[in-house]
Amino acid sequence: MMISLLAAVLVAGAPDVVLRGTLTGEDNQTWRSIAFEVPAGTIRITVDFEYTARDEHTTIDLGVLGPDGFRGVDGFRGWSGGNKHSFTISATDATPSYLAGPLQPGTWSLLLGIPNIRSATRAEYTANIRFAGYSDPALRTGPGWYRGDLHMHTAHSDGSCPSRREKQRVPCPLFLTAKAASERGLDFIAITDHNTTSQANDIRELQPYFDDLLMIPGREITTFHGHANLFGTVAPIDFRVGSPEVPDWIALLAQIEHSGGAISINHPVRPSGEQCMGCGWTPPEDVDYGRFQAIEVVNGQDADTPFSGIPFWEHLLDRGYKLTALGGSDNHDPQQNDSGGIGTPTTVIYAEELSEGALIAAIRRGRVFIDVAGTRDRAIDVTARADGHMAYMGETLQLQRGARVRFTGSVSNVPGGAVEVVIDGRRASVVRNSYINSGSYSFEFTWRADGERHWLRVAARDGSGHLALVGNPIYVAAPAVRPSQPDGSYRGDRTHPLRGARRAGLMPRPARIALGRVSSFRGRWRYTLRYLLCGCAYGAQFPAQHPGSRGRQPCTWPADSAGAPCCRRCEPVRRAWTQPAYAAWIGSSGTVWVGSYGSA
Repeated sequence: MMISLLAAVLVAGAPDVVLRGTLTGEDNQTWRSIAFEVPAGTIRITVDFEYTARDEHTTIDLGVLGPDGFRGVDGFRGWSGGNKHSFTISATDATPSYLAGPLQPGTWSLLLGIPNIRSATRAEYTANIRFAGYSDPALRTGPGWYRGDLHMHTAHSDGSCPSRREKQRVPCPLFLTAKAASERGLDFIAITDHNTTSQANDIRELQPYFDDLLMIPGREITTFHGHANLFGTVAPIDFRVGSPEVPDWIALLAQIEHSGGAISINHPVRPSGEQCMGCGWTPPEDVDYGRFQAIEVVNGQDADTPFSGIPFWEHLLDRGYKLTALGGSDNHDPQQNDSGGIGTPTTVIYAEELSEGALIAAIRRGRVFIDVAGTRDRAIDVTARADGHMAYMGETLQLQRGARVRFTGSVSNVPGGAVEVVIDGRRASVVRNSYINSGSYSFEFTWRADGERHWLRVAARDGSGHLALVGNPIYVAAPAVRPSQPDGSYRGDRTHPLRGARRAGLMPRPARIALGRVSSFRGRWRYTLRYLLCGCAYGAQFPAQHPGSRGRQPCTWPADSAGAPCCRRCEPVRRAWTQPAYAAWIGSSGTVWVGSYGSA
């Protein structure tokens, strides 16, 4: 048998290692071990194995060994025989037949068993090995609306259900959750057990069977001061907010950003206490909400109750944050059919395909609505058009003062209900006839831009006045101005810097601030903030709960970001100044240019 080990060409999508070899009749009923090197820092190994001469009844079985072989602690990692041609292994999950666990660097071995190859047969095999991330193929291709539930628990945390014989409550297997969701007609679910990703291994096993239901491994980050669902990563996250290692939510969010996941605050206005520890959102420190992607505004059937998350979400929208509204059943028993039943509410997402990556990307974009009752067919959508541009839910239209915007929308299967339009948190009577007189209802209205920042969302109520559908906002902003910096790295607007920071909710009124210099050039103005300080500037005064109150010594950014404690805590303020909506650009010297346009 000839074996050659080829280094992969380092291009996008190429394997990291390629093993190729030839088998002949002399290899019949023999075993082969083919070595390959796993580098330090590897978090997943994925193997795709193919061979020829199958039409001649050639069979090659497959397995893998870690560096310690059969006798060591990190040795045997699985055997699938001839029933699989690909597998993946990570610390959290593995293809059935293989063992999840830490991946030690060193020499691993692909195991080949050859139970049959004819004497005159020659078979070529190829094993493509990848050490990067693993992505399952899309369960369904093509763009469209996909319906699912983004919050549920199983035996991997506190999910429970009656046992089959004794009817005692026992940890409920994930299979029953998947079965109930499939029977409900959902397209996807996220399994969000508390602070763990152990469910990812069960999902790896069950996903091929549930080929009509995409299962996403998530987790509910559960702290003493709030809960939040994390999607899109199974990387370890230290959730111990309040510990020396994770002093606050700012530190936790930095971990999550590094992992690449998307995070959504859960049931933010729930009461916290002995009945539900940390269920309400009560972080003692100021939090940079720009690091979140979404808010769970409907949890179970709380949409029309004092526990609704909608006012909390709207307050953050008013502060300038773009956060996608989501819903989740928070189901803990798949046999439950009342409040908290699987799919109640249903989150409906417009995605490019039915895959984990596409759904998470769509949540970030925001073309999402919530079907509060979890029906199979209710829908809402809205678009805005002005000056030749169009925006869907979650998108932004940049408009000059006086621009005329035409909004059009549709509502399906809420007959006898009514449409409501909310602008900047207030209901607006802009639809001429808001009564929904049929199962397929369309509406339109016009609105004039005033050159300021606004958000607008559309919802629908049923005939009893209960909230039926919650749409996400379309945002309106002043147009961006051409970059004034030589490298073109920033497009600002003409928002006054203090006003921008106030809109972000990061500067109280009034705020005393020392600007380094204000100068005018031929009618064009610019502000130069020489120092970015705790509280944005030297001498700024903040209330006690604001992170700027913990130290007021000056510090330039980014040079002092690691050394000065107050500067580390000033990260939310720095992010606000660097967001394009607030017209700021940080130069290489640490100088912050705010509201700059034109040339000097």
